[in-house]
Amino acid sequence: MEDDEIVTLYQRRDEQAIRATAEKYGGYCLHIAQNLLGIREDAEECVNDVYFALWSRIPPELPRCLRTFLGRVTRNISISRFRALRAQKRYSGMEILLSELDDCVPATENVERAAEQRALPGIISDWLESLPTDDCILFVRRYWYGDTTKALAQRTSCTENQMAQRMLRLRKSLKHYLEQKGVSL
Repeated sequence: MEDDEIVTLYQRRDEQAIRATAEKYGGYCLHIAQNLLGIREDAEECVNDVYFALWSRIPPELPRCLRTFLGRVTRNISISRFRALRAQKRYSGMEILLSELDDCVPATENVERAAEQRALPGIISDWLESLPTDDCILFVRRYWYGDTTKALAQRTSCTENQMAQRMLRLRKSLKHYLEQKGVSL
């Protein structure tokens, strides 16, 4: 079933929309949630929450790209679940990703930093666009989809250590770029 047909089912409040979404994108959503949470059962609960969120959000929202919309909703719900689990000391995958980015992405502590935070997504997008396509894909797969360095190494036929070094160079490049743009770290 095509994405626009699925969105139309949501607009009509037809329960078939959830089944169609699960069939077409269930694995995609589970992959994102499991990479971020590390626990399959929690990831499965997140995916169910994603379907409920879609039911609640379409309409009034009408996504231009259902896959991207689903990815964003899945990621946001997984991050919320991560925070709840972290409070209960049951976290894993997301903690590693956040610690890797600590050195190159600033935390908001005051009004100036809050203003920088609003500009940050555009600056990071500009940096991503300046990268070679392979590096851009690897960075997004690691820090958006939560793929492990081992999985990325297998995709690119290199060792896990080589991939970890490549990710380190990319993070350093991002940090340097942010500093050049005046973002205080």
